[in-house]
Amino acid sequence: MSFLPTIGLEVHVELKTRTKMFCACLNDPEETRPNVNVCPICLGHPGTLPTANKQAVEAVIKLGLALGGKIAKDSHFDRKSYFYPDLPKGYQISQYEHPLVEGGMLNGMRIRRVHLEEDAGRLLHEGSPLEGRGRPTSLVDFNRAGVPLMELVTEPDIKNAGEAVNFAKELRFIMRYLGISDADMEKGQMRIEANISLSAGDGGMGTKVEVKNINSFRAVYEAIEYELERQEKLLSEGKKILHETRGWNETKKQTVSQRTKEEAHDYRYFPEPDLPPLSFNKVDIDKVRANIPELPEEKRHRFVKEFGFNLEDVEALIEDKSVADFFEEAASELKSLIPNTDYKILYNYFTSDLKGLINEKGIVIGDVKIIPEHFAHLAAMVERGELSSRLAKDILLKMFETGDDPEALKKEEKLEFISNEEELKLLAEEIIGKNPKAVEDYKKGKAEAIQFLVGQVMAKTRGQANPEVLRGLFKKLLG
Repeated sequence: MSFLPTIGLEVHVELKTRTKMFCACLNDPEETRPNVNVCPICLGHPGTLPTANKQAVEAVIKLGLALGGKIAKDSHFDRKSYFYPDLPKGYQISQYEHPLVEGGMLNGMRIRRVHLEEDAGRLLHEGSPLEGRGRPTSLVDFNRAGVPLMELVTEPDIKNAGEAVNFAKELRFIMRYLGISDADMEKGQMRIEANISLSAGDGGMGTKVEVKNINSFRAVYEAIEYELERQEKLLSEGKKILHETRGWNETKKQTVSQRTKEEAHDYRYFPEPDLPPLSFNKVDIDKVRANIPELPEEKRHRFVKEFGFNLEDVEALIEDKSVADFFEEAASELKSLIPNTDYKILYNYFTSDLKGLINEKGIVIGDVKIIPEHFAHLAAMVERGELSSRLAKDILLKMFETGDDPEALKKEEKLEFISNEEELKLLAEEIIGKNPKAVEDYKKGKAEAIQFLVGQVMAKTRGQANPEVLRGLFKKLLG
């Protein structure tokens, strides 16, 4: 019997705001000292009163608009009661009946809702009797407690692990473009839970299993694949699937049972009495809409059309908004210098040489001293034959260190391009005399031998010789 998979995702994302969700404590994910960014409100002291973070509310509305969702005219916060050591109040302020956003679409998958809540703290477990270190100890860091947490819930439209990963990656793209979160999974800023079930294809739904502790895109894929195989094996053996919560064990590459799945009534939701309801009019929503930039999907198709690249090439340019903006500014400058350019030289130097230097130094494009206009000048000089590829790489390294214009650096370093045929002829004759094997290979029809000879002259002149002139000279000298 074949079974049909049904998958839905719950995506939790920590929002990039200055302060926490309901108090004035700093929202600082880089803070390493425990329990520094805390106050009586986020520690849940009796008698304290929360105040909703406007920036966080607008961030969720912005995402909702970007996904084509319906923004609630009226919304409110609810108390979600459950006990956990790093939940200081004994309840979480969340949203249940009236989320900020309902509906929307991404990658052909329907969005059910997007709501806003507060994050819990962090637990650190130390020691174990098995390690001979006495009784285990659990430490609590409340720095993260109260951080604005957005939760996006999809409809069960996803059919396989690949679709789930693509959905999560595109959502991260959008959130970074909107500037509402860095969504770094390694830092816990984006966490994914998958609701997975198998049905017999009779139109009914299978028993849903929720898988937690998924903290990388690879883990999303592996956890869903494993869980689908586990459920299919049980159903094939005539066994039942338990409605439960399971955790992903990254070491064992398998899901493990954690607890039976709670239902909504288990949380005893009721409207948060310490926070007033939220109301939005068209003016409020239009203000947020006006700050939505061009999104990744629109940018993909525009770059393909404007620059003549394929989608695979474009993906390397739009991975980060600052990267896309840098390239687009450089491309605009290059077009003003060479109207009929095909942008390929700019693309090649950007994706290989410049990004290679960035990766080597471990920085981001925003910290690079080179400005887009200067980078375009370098590409233009190569395209016009004023610089060889070798010289361009040398100058790019200098630009990376100083941020200077390549034309100024060329003069400063006295890197003149040698195109004089008489001067190059002497060098070519010298190289021919020193490389009889390459000469013999060329005369036997091995055309690549010319490139070897050209390379020898380029090395001798530190890249200052004009390679096109050299190729013509060698062909003439070698008959």
